[in-house]
Amino acid sequence: MKIVVLDGQALNPGDLSWQGLADLGELQVYPRTPEEKIKARAQGAEVLLTNKTPLTAETIADLPDLKYIGVLATGYNVIDIKAAAEKGIVVTNVPAYGTDAVAQFVFALLLELAHHVGEHNHAVKDGAWQRADDFCFWNYPLVELQDKVIGLIGYGRIGQRTAELARAFKMKIVAYDRSAEQKKADPEINTANIKFLSLTDLYKTSDIISLHCPLTETTRDMINRQSIAQMKEGVIIINTARGELINETDLAAALESGQVSGAAVDVLAAEPPTSNNPLLNSENTIITPHIAWASHESRQRLLKTVVANLTAFLAGNSINQIN
Repeated sequence: MKIVVLDGQALNPGDLSWQGLADLGELQVYPRTPEEKIKARAQGAEVLLTNKTPLTAETIADLPDLKYIGVLATGYNVIDIKAAAEKGIVVTNVPAYGTDAVAQFVFALLLELAHHVGEHNHAVKDGAWQRADDFCFWNYPLVELQDKVIGLIGYGRIGQRTAELARAFKMKIVAYDRSAEQKKADPEINTANIKFLSLTDLYKTSDIISLHCPLTETTRDMINRQSIAQMKEGVIIINTARGELINETDLAAALESGQVSGAAVDVLAAEPPTSNNPLLNSENTIITPHIAWASHESRQRLLKTVVANLTAFLAGNSINQIN
Protein backbone atom coordinates (compact mmCIF):
# COMPACT_ATOMS: atom_id res chain seq x y z
CA MET A 1 0.00 0.00 0.00
CA LYS A 2 1.39 3.38 -1.02
CA ILE A 3 1.12 6.15 1.59
CA VAL A 4 1.98 9.71 0.55
CA VAL A 5 2.40 12.66 2.92
CA LEU A 6 2.06 15.82 0.84
CA ASP A 7 3.33 18.40 3.34
CA GLY A 8 5.14 16.68 6.18
CA GLN A 9 7.19 19.73 7.17
CA ALA A 10 4.17 21.35 8.83
CA LEU A 11 3.81 18.52 11.33
CA ASN A 12 7.30 17.11 11.48
CA PRO A 13 10.27 19.34 10.61
CA GLY A 14 12.58 16.55 11.73
CA ASP A 15 12.00 16.16 15.46
CA LEU A 16 9.42 13.35 15.23
CA SER A 17 9.50 9.85 13.74
CA TRP A 18 7.44 8.71 10.75
CA GLN A 19 8.10 5.06 11.64
CA GLY A 20 4.53 4.40 12.79
CA LEU A 21 3.28 5.19 9.28
CA ALA A 22 6.17 3.42 7.57
CA ASP A 23 5.15 0.25 9.40
CA LEU A 24 1.76 0.39 7.65
CA GLY A 25 2.91 0.61 4.03
CA GLU A 26 5.27 2.09 1.46
CA LEU A 27 5.73 5.63 2.81
CA GLN A 28 6.73 8.69 0.77
CA VAL A 29 7.02 11.97 2.67
CA TYR A 30 7.28 15.30 0.85
CA PRO A 31 8.16 18.33 3.01
CA ARG A 32 5.77 20.47 0.94
CA THR A 33 3.92 20.10 -2.36
CA PRO A 34 3.15 22.99 -4.72
CA GLU A 35 -0.25 22.92 -6.37
CA GLU A 36 1.08 21.95 -9.78
CA LYS A 37 2.71 18.80 -8.37
CA ILE A 38 -0.15 17.45 -6.24
CA LYS A 39 -1.61 15.10 -8.83
CA ALA A 40 1.73 13.71 -9.94
CA ARG A 41 2.88 12.98 -6.41
CA ALA A 42 -0.47 11.50 -5.41
CA GLN A 43 -0.77 9.12 -8.37
CA GLY A 44 -0.92 5.49 -7.30
CA ALA A 45 -1.41 6.34 -3.64
CA GLU A 46 -4.13 4.54 -1.73
CA VAL A 47 -3.55 6.82 1.25
CA LEU A 48 -2.95 10.58 1.15
CA LEU A 49 -2.05 12.61 4.22
CA THR A 50 -2.19 16.40 4.14
CA ASN A 51 -2.07 19.33 6.51
CA LYS A 52 -2.70 22.36 4.31
CA THR A 53 -2.17 21.05 0.78
CA PRO A 54 -5.64 21.19 -0.84
CA LEU A 55 -7.36 18.21 -2.39
CA THR A 56 -10.06 19.56 -4.70
CA ALA A 57 -12.83 17.67 -6.47
CA GLU A 58 -10.81 17.84 -9.69
CA THR A 59 -7.73 16.38 -8.03
CA ILE A 60 -9.69 13.64 -6.28
CA ALA A 61 -11.38 12.67 -9.56
CA ASP A 62 -7.97 12.02 -11.13
CA LEU A 63 -6.76 9.67 -8.38
CA PRO A 64 -8.37 6.28 -9.11
CA ASP A 65 -6.38 4.36 -6.48
CA LEU A 66 -7.18 6.69 -3.60
CA LYS A 67 -9.13 5.10 -0.74
CA TYR A 68 -8.27 7.21 2.29
CA ILE A 69 -7.43 10.84 3.08
CA GLY A 70 -6.01 11.67 6.49
CA VAL A 71 -6.00 15.33 7.50
CA LEU A 72 -3.01 16.16 9.69
CA ALA A 73 -5.07 18.68 11.65
CA THR A 74 -8.53 19.24 13.12
CA GLY A 75 -9.83 21.58 10.41
CA TYR A 76 -10.54 19.94 7.06
CA ASN A 77 -11.55 22.82 4.83
CA VAL A 78 -8.70 21.94 2.43
CA ILE A 79 -10.53 18.76 1.40
CA ASP A 80 -13.57 18.58 -0.89
CA ILE A 81 -15.48 16.31 1.47
CA LYS A 82 -18.42 15.83 -0.89
CA ALA A 83 -16.19 14.74 -3.77
CA ALA A 84 -14.38 12.28 -1.51
CA ALA A 85 -17.65 10.81 -0.23
CA GLU A 86 -19.00 10.38 -3.75
CA LYS A 87 -15.97 8.25 -4.60
CA GLY A 88 -16.23 6.26 -1.38
CA ILE A 89 -13.01 7.74 0.00
CA VAL A 90 -12.82 7.85 3.80
CA VAL A 91 -11.63 11.17 5.27
CA THR A 92 -10.41 11.45 8.86
CA ASN A 93 -9.06 14.26 11.02
CA VAL A 94 -7.37 14.62 14.41
CA PRO A 95 -9.51 16.27 17.08
CA ALA A 96 -8.39 17.61 20.46
CA TYR A 97 -4.63 17.05 20.10
CA GLY A 98 -3.72 20.68 20.85
CA THR A 99 -5.98 21.49 23.80
CA ASP A 100 -3.23 21.94 26.39
CA ALA A 101 -0.83 23.63 23.97
CA VAL A 102 -3.34 26.25 22.84
CA ALA A 103 -4.66 27.01 26.33
CA GLN A 104 -1.09 27.43 27.57
CA PHE A 105 -0.36 29.74 24.65
CA VAL A 106 -3.36 31.91 25.55
CA PHE A 107 -1.67 32.62 28.86
CA ALA A 108 1.73 33.10 27.24
CA LEU A 109 0.15 35.90 25.21
CA LEU A 110 -1.83 37.28 28.13
CA LEU A 111 1.17 37.35 30.47
CA GLU A 112 3.24 39.12 27.82
CA LEU A 113 0.55 41.80 27.50
CA ALA A 114 0.33 42.07 31.30
CA HIS A 115 4.08 42.36 31.96
CA HIS A 116 5.77 43.15 28.61
CA VAL A 117 8.56 40.72 29.47
CA GLY A 118 10.07 40.82 25.99
CA GLU A 119 10.13 44.62 25.83
CA HIS A 120 11.73 44.92 29.27
CA ASN A 121 14.31 42.30 28.36
CA HIS A 122 15.22 44.32 25.28
CA ALA A 123 15.34 47.52 27.33
CA VAL A 124 17.89 46.05 29.73
CA LYS A 125 20.01 44.59 26.94
CA ASP A 126 19.91 47.93 25.12
CA GLY A 127 21.14 49.72 28.26
CA ALA A 128 17.95 51.65 29.06
CA TRP A 129 17.84 50.51 32.70
CA GLN A 130 21.53 51.23 33.10
CA ARG A 131 21.01 54.78 31.83
CA ALA A 132 17.89 55.43 33.91
CA ASP A 133 17.99 58.03 36.70
CA ASP A 134 16.13 55.74 39.09
CA PHE A 135 16.57 52.14 40.17
CA CYS A 136 12.85 51.46 39.71
CA PHE A 137 12.43 51.17 35.97
CA TRP A 138 9.60 49.99 33.77
CA ASN A 139 8.44 51.17 30.38
CA TYR A 140 4.90 49.81 30.50
CA PRO A 141 2.20 49.40 33.14
CA LEU A 142 2.40 46.03 34.92
CA VAL A 143 -0.93 44.34 35.53
CA GLU A 144 -1.97 41.50 37.85
CA LEU A 145 -4.44 38.92 36.56
CA GLN A 146 -5.98 38.12 39.94
CA ASP A 147 -9.63 39.29 40.12
CA LYS A 148 -9.64 40.34 36.48
CA VAL A 149 -12.65 39.08 34.52
CA ILE A 150 -11.78 36.85 31.60
CA GLY A 151 -14.55 36.28 29.08
CA LEU A 152 -14.36 33.07 27.06
CA ILE A 153 -16.28 33.06 23.80
CA GLY A 154 -16.75 29.34 23.22
CA TYR A 155 -16.53 26.71 25.94
CA GLY A 156 -15.28 23.65 24.08
CA ARG A 157 -12.20 21.70 25.08
CA ILE A 158 -9.78 24.61 24.69
CA GLY A 159 -12.12 27.07 26.38
CA GLN A 160 -12.52 24.66 29.29
CA ARG A 161 -8.76 24.19 29.66
CA THR A 162 -8.24 27.95 29.49
CA ALA A 163 -10.76 28.31 32.31
CA GLU A 164 -8.77 25.84 34.43
CA LEU A 165 -5.65 27.95 33.99
CA ALA A 166 -7.60 31.12 34.75
CA ARG A 167 -8.76 29.59 38.04
CA ALA A 168 -5.12 29.05 39.00
CA PHE A 169 -4.55 32.80 38.52
CA LYS A 170 -7.63 33.52 40.70
CA MET A 171 -9.38 35.23 37.82
CA LYS A 172 -13.13 35.64 37.54
CA ILE A 173 -14.51 33.67 34.60
CA VAL A 174 -17.50 34.39 32.40
CA ALA A 175 -18.33 32.56 29.20
CA TYR A 176 -20.62 32.54 26.20
CA ASP A 177 -21.46 29.28 24.47
CA ARG A 178 -24.35 28.35 22.18
CA SER A 179 -24.73 25.10 24.13
CA ALA A 180 -24.33 26.59 27.59
CA GLU A 181 -27.29 24.76 29.15
CA GLN A 182 -26.09 21.39 27.85
CA LYS A 183 -22.59 22.02 29.11
CA LYS A 184 -23.81 23.07 32.54
CA ALA A 185 -25.77 19.81 32.73
CA ASP A 186 -22.86 17.63 31.60
CA PRO A 187 -21.09 16.11 34.64
CA GLU A 188 -17.93 15.64 32.55
CA ILE A 189 -17.55 19.40 32.01
CA ASN A 190 -16.27 21.62 34.81
CA THR A 191 -18.42 24.74 34.99
CA ALA A 192 -17.64 25.54 38.63
CA ASN A 193 -17.40 29.27 39.33
CA ILE A 194 -18.20 30.11 35.71
CA LYS A 195 -21.00 32.49 34.87
CA PHE A 196 -22.53 31.98 31.43
CA LEU A 197 -23.68 35.24 29.89
CA SER A 198 -25.10 36.58 26.68
CA LEU A 199 -22.50 37.96 24.28
CA THR A 200 -23.61 41.50 25.04
CA ASP A 201 -23.19 41.01 28.78
CA LEU A 202 -19.85 39.26 28.29
CA TYR A 203 -18.61 42.23 26.28
CA LYS A 204 -19.71 44.65 29.01
CA THR A 205 -18.22 42.59 31.84
CA SER A 206 -14.85 41.30 30.64
CA ASP A 207 -11.42 42.83 31.21
CA ILE A 208 -9.99 40.21 28.85
CA ILE A 209 -11.79 38.44 26.01
CA SER A 210 -10.40 35.20 24.60
CA LEU A 211 -11.88 33.63 21.47
CA HIS A 212 -12.44 29.86 21.35
CA CYS A 213 -15.36 29.47 18.96
CA PRO A 214 -15.53 27.99 15.44
CA LEU A 215 -15.70 30.16 12.34
CA THR A 216 -19.22 30.24 10.92
CA GLU A 217 -21.22 32.79 8.97
CA THR A 218 -22.59 33.94 12.33
CA THR A 219 -19.21 34.35 14.02
CA ARG A 220 -17.29 35.81 11.06
CA ASP A 221 -16.19 39.37 11.95
CA MET A 222 -17.93 39.08 15.33
CA ILE A 223 -15.25 41.32 16.85
CA ASN A 224 -15.99 44.52 14.98
CA ARG A 225 -16.63 48.20 15.55
CA GLN A 226 -20.10 47.57 16.97
CA SER A 227 -19.14 44.79 19.37
CA ILE A 228 -15.97 46.57 20.50
CA ALA A 229 -18.07 49.63 21.35
CA GLN A 230 -19.97 47.47 23.86
CA MET A 231 -16.77 46.36 25.63
CA LYS A 232 -15.13 47.85 28.69
CA GLU A 233 -12.68 50.60 27.87
CA GLY A 234 -9.17 49.17 27.89
CA VAL A 235 -10.22 45.59 27.21
CA ILE A 236 -7.61 43.04 26.08
CA ILE A 237 -8.52 40.73 23.17
CA ILE A 238 -6.82 37.39 22.50
CA ASN A 239 -7.48 35.20 19.47
CA THR A 240 -6.06 31.70 19.07
CA ALA A 241 -9.12 30.37 17.19
CA ARG A 242 -9.69 31.67 13.64
CA GLY A 243 -8.46 34.94 12.18
CA GLU A 244 -11.72 35.76 10.41
CA LEU A 245 -13.50 36.09 13.76
CA ILE A 246 -12.01 39.58 13.96
CA ASN A 247 -12.47 42.55 11.67
CA GLU A 248 -8.82 43.56 11.71
CA THR A 249 -9.42 47.10 10.48
CA ASP A 250 -11.90 47.73 13.30
CA LEU A 251 -9.56 46.20 15.89
CA ALA A 252 -6.66 48.35 14.71
CA ALA A 253 -8.82 51.47 15.04
CA ALA A 254 -9.86 50.45 18.56
CA LEU A 255 -6.23 49.89 19.53
CA GLU A 256 -5.34 53.34 18.23
CA SER A 257 -8.17 54.97 20.17
CA GLY A 258 -7.42 53.07 23.38
CA GLN A 259 -10.81 51.38 23.55
CA VAL A 260 -8.79 48.16 23.29
CA SER A 261 -5.62 48.41 25.37
CA GLY A 262 -3.92 45.35 23.93
CA ALA A 263 -4.44 42.52 21.49
CA ALA A 264 -2.65 39.24 20.89
CA VAL A 265 -3.48 37.13 17.87
CA ASP A 266 -2.00 33.83 16.74
CA VAL A 267 -4.33 33.74 13.75
CA LEU A 268 -5.11 36.24 10.99
CA ALA A 269 -7.70 36.57 8.24
CA ALA A 270 -4.94 36.01 5.67
CA GLU A 271 -1.93 33.90 6.65
CA PRO A 272 0.87 34.86 6.33
CA PRO A 273 -0.33 38.48 6.63
CA THR A 274 -0.48 40.74 3.63
CA SER A 275 1.67 43.86 3.75
CA ASN A 276 -1.39 46.06 4.27
CA ASN A 277 -2.71 44.20 7.31
CA PRO A 278 -3.55 47.05 9.71
CA LEU A 279 -2.48 45.10 12.79
CA LEU A 280 1.14 45.00 11.64
CA ASN A 281 1.52 48.65 12.61
CA SER A 282 -0.71 48.66 15.69
CA GLU A 283 0.70 49.51 19.10
CA ASN A 284 0.28 47.06 21.98
CA THR A 285 -0.31 44.20 19.57
CA ILE A 286 1.32 40.78 19.52
CA ILE A 287 1.11 38.70 16.35
CA THR A 288 2.48 35.17 16.28
CA PRO A 289 2.63 32.87 13.22
CA HIS A 290 -0.18 30.40 14.03
CA ILE A 291 1.96 28.39 16.44
CA ALA A 292 -0.31 27.89 19.46
CA TRP A 293 -0.90 24.27 18.43
CA ALA A 294 2.69 23.43 17.58
CA SER A 295 4.37 22.28 20.79
CA HIS A 296 6.49 19.15 20.42
CA GLU A 297 4.10 17.23 22.66
CA SER A 298 1.05 18.40 20.71
CA ARG A 299 2.54 17.39 17.37
CA GLN A 300 3.54 14.02 18.83
CA ARG A 301 -0.07 13.43 19.92
CA LEU A 302 -1.26 14.46 16.47
CA LEU A 303 1.05 12.02 14.70
CA LYS A 304 0.11 9.23 17.09
CA THR A 305 -3.57 9.78 16.27
CA VAL A 306 -2.83 9.89 12.53
CA VAL A 307 -1.29 6.43 12.84
CA ALA A 308 -4.22 5.21 14.95
CA ASN A 309 -6.73 6.57 12.42
CA LEU A 310 -5.06 4.77 9.52
CA THR A 311 -4.60 1.56 11.51
CA ALA A 312 -8.31 1.54 12.36
CA PHE A 313 -9.25 2.16 8.72
CA LEU A 314 -7.11 -0.74 7.54
CA ALA A 315 -8.82 -2.95 10.12
CA GLY A 316 -12.23 -1.94 8.75
CA ASN A 317 -13.18 0.15 11.77
CA SER A 318 -12.66 3.82 10.92
CA ILE A 319 -12.34 6.34 13.73
CA ASN A 320 -12.45 10.15 13.58
CA GLN A 321 -14.17 9.89 10.19
CA ILE A 322 -15.67 13.18 9.01
CA ASN A 323 -17.55 12.12 5.86
